[in-house]
Amino acid sequence: MLCFCLILLLEEISGGRMLSFSGLPGTGKIKENSLAGAWVYTFNVNLSSPSNTLETGDPIIINSNPLTKAFRISPVSLLQYNVATTGNPILDYETMPHTFELQILICDKAGAQALQILSVVVLDEDEPPEFQGNLATQTVMVYILENTPPGIVYQFHAVGSTNSTSTTLSYSWTPEGPFSVSPTGTIFSTKAFDYENDLPSYPLKITVNNGQGLNTTGTVIINIININDESPYFTIAKRVFGIKEEETIGTIVTTITAVDPDGELFNNSLHYSITAPQRIPYFSINPDNGVIQVASRIDRDIAPLNQHANITLEILAEDSPSYGQSSSITIVITIEDINDHPPECQRYVFREQFQETISPGTVIVDLQNICSDGDAVAPNNLFNFTGLSGVGSHKFAQDPPGSGRITLVGNMDLENKTGGAEKDYILKIVVEDIVWPFFRNNIYIFVRVLPVNEFMPVFSSPSYVFNASEILAVMSEIGKVTATDEDVPSTGISYSIVAGGGTWDYSKIFWIDPEEGMVHIVAQLDYEETQRYLLTVQASDNEGGTTDVQVTVNVLEANDEKPVCSASSHLLEVPMDLTSGTNINGLYITCVDRDSSPRSFRYFINSGNVNNHFTFSPSAGSGSSRLILASPFDYKGGLDRVWEYRLEVLITDDNLLSMANGSTALVQTGSVTLTIKVIPNPTTVVPTTPGVILLTSRENVYSVLAWYVPFIISLASLLLLGLLGYLTFLLAKYICTCCPPKPKEGKKPLIKFPEKKKVKKEVVWEMTNVNAIFDGEARDPVTGHLYEFNSKSGARRWKNTNQPPESDAKDPVGQVTTTRTNPGQGNLSRKQGRGDNTVLTPLEQKVEISDRDHGQKLQVPKEESLVNGTAVPPRRSPIPSPKIYPKYQSQA
Repeated sequence: MLCFCLILLLEEISGGRMLSFSGLPGTGKIKENSLAGAWVYTFNVNLSSPSNTLETGDPIIINSNPLTKAFRISPVSLLQYNVATTGNPILDYETMPHTFELQILICDKAGAQALQILSVVVLDEDEPPEFQGNLATQTVMVYILENTPPGIVYQFHAVGSTNSTSTTLSYSWTPEGPFSVSPTGTIFSTKAFDYENDLPSYPLKITVNNGQGLNTTGTVIINIININDESPYFTIAKRVFGIKEEETIGTIVTTITAVDPDGELFNNSLHYSITAPQRIPYFSINPDNGVIQVASRIDRDIAPLNQHANITLEILAEDSPSYGQSSSITIVITIEDINDHPPECQRYVFREQFQETISPGTVIVDLQNICSDGDAVAPNNLFNFTGLSGVGSHKFAQDPPGSGRITLVGNMDLENKTGGAEKDYILKIVVEDIVWPFFRNNIYIFVRVLPVNEFMPVFSSPSYVFNASEILAVMSEIGKVTATDEDVPSTGISYSIVAGGGTWDYSKIFWIDPEEGMVHIVAQLDYEETQRYLLTVQASDNEGGTTDVQVTVNVLEANDEKPVCSASSHLLEVPMDLTSGTNINGLYITCVDRDSSPRSFRYFINSGNVNNHFTFSPSAGSGSSRLILASPFDYKGGLDRVWEYRLEVLITDDNLLSMANGSTALVQTGSVTLTIKVIPNPTTVVPTTPGVILLTSRENVYSVLAWYVPFIISLASLLLLGLLGYLTFLLAKYICTCCPPKPKEGKKPLIKFPEKKKVKKEVVWEMTNVNAIFDGEARDPVTGHLYEFNSKSGARRWKNTNQPPESDAKDPVGQVTTTRTNPGQGNLSRKQGRGDNTVLTPLEQKVEISDRDHGQKLQVPKEESLVNGTAVPPRRSPIPSPKIYPKYQSQA
């Protein structure tokens, strides 16, 4: 209806010239089951102007009742069109509506439109009979066993058309064979079938006729199923087979073949197996093709095959593993021996020892009785010994040759320089098969000649004298002793200190390398205590022969003692006005040196002598020295600022050394620490007695054994931090529980609380109309009411048929209207401005619609109605979604 109104409106706009159909509305008829493209109806189109043309694709079917895609429009000429079937779906009088109403729309390029309705009536036709069930849609496959007695094979059903005048159906079938069809649609077999002699399948073409010339054909294929009623038989003639031992697993011995008279199906399903002997799993048979293969290693040389080389197998052929027919055959497989074992000996390495006094002809080793061959029969198990070789093999021989009995034929004297023997001999002899492939193994014989100890060790000198400085470091070398042994080969000489080299403090001051003979000191030497040591060093040939020698060690004096002073530190106090040249507090430093005279001492201040106020007198060549103030203090002039001096005094024993020897000689240094406090304007007598300073040093040292201390501290810190976090979480949860947040605006609570009575408030409605000129009108598709609209700004309003058009108003400018009302009463007074007729409805919100082009602002409240006390949302209108403004409650 809406489209029809739009077409009338367009007709008025076009000045009375109208786009129209010729032949529509109309009615077309079409038979059911018509193919795609079947003609239904033809109509023409009248253009509004000869110069106009239709839009591309027009005319079109915009709607149908009921909905269908069974029809389409195709052009016949420029302005003539044909409605035809699409074939999707095929029209069926029995299952589809009998009438369709098609709404056909045309549009030209000038904007004119036309809409008409075509009624299509579907006509019923007489149809052939139909099969029901599987035979209606497909070929039916039926299976029967061979030897089945004659009887019912298959039952089918067929029905005639509902508009057919005949209700009797007749059946026929081709080809005519051992089957018949009853008037009720039952297929019977007339004989028992034999799969081996009859056809395996029979295709029957069943035709049903309704007596009026209409029929339907279906196909039934009857398949004969072969059954197992014959035993298989073997086709091989040979029953004895041979195979060599040690064939690889998988080697094919033979193939057993059998045939099943039941046919190819059972031939392909024959199953082969070995029934005996199960205790010797040397062979396996492929159950599908009867191939006998080697299943495990076959060794002819071990029991029971070393005694019985023949293996008897019983082969069973079955055409069905559980309930079928079967036959068996017995075959014999002979295992042939091969030379697959080399000669093996109980040992392949022999180690023999003899003294150098052994006589020729002595038997070293006899190999004949320790070697054997594991092959089953001769000549595969026969061998001999050949190829005696190796270092010194000329001194040995086989007696008799090839027997493996090795004897000594040479001299073994090690001390003989010309024709003597070696200490070690390495012999190799080969034990080898006498037939192919001539397996062999090597036997190694190690012969060692043991020497006889005939000579004692001899030192290179009857005595030794070594000089050692007393400042040598511990483990320093001071000398070496050497001894030799004429025995061949040498058994080695070891050295040891058997006497001397000790003091009251150290039981052993010296140590000698037992292999090299190098003498070392293992304690610090002291010239002041012992100047000479007498040692007895013994050389042993490790076989009981020993020789001693005297070793003298002279200790050489060296400057290894530093000067030692009577006190290592002093605390002194002096007045600030002390005159220069004064012995400070009468202090004397007295020092002694165990290996240097007092004349070798030299005194000097190493550090702390700011402005060089202090010196020693004498500075060298004496066992004692005084501390002298070299220059007076000057605190008032600002030269001195230090009130406490810490002097490091060094005492060296190099005063008597010349310049040439001073750079290479060993110099010892002692030290004394002096702390001097300067007292400003003393009021008391400064004590001259030297004091004692007690220094305490503290150091924090981390022990590795205390690793658990930082670990425990870190673990406790983490636990405390976790506890604080958990307490913070509980506190936040408690605060959220006691003080829930304010719900957001527009969010409904889960629990519906009873509403409190609202205080009556005044609502202010404000509307501003600026240049609201509505130059068009249209009908709302939802409500069906007319509304006016501004074609430029898009502003809309409902049309009031009792008022003149907005364009006739003299003053298009509206005024602001303000109205206060009580929302509880549901009434609102109306005040009309110039050129406006608007009725406002009470609501607590207001809606604003703005005209961007003309500056018009319209504030309209939302509609709200009550049905049984429940708010019902307003119906949608063509006005765009408004903007919601907050409530004006401040003006209440």
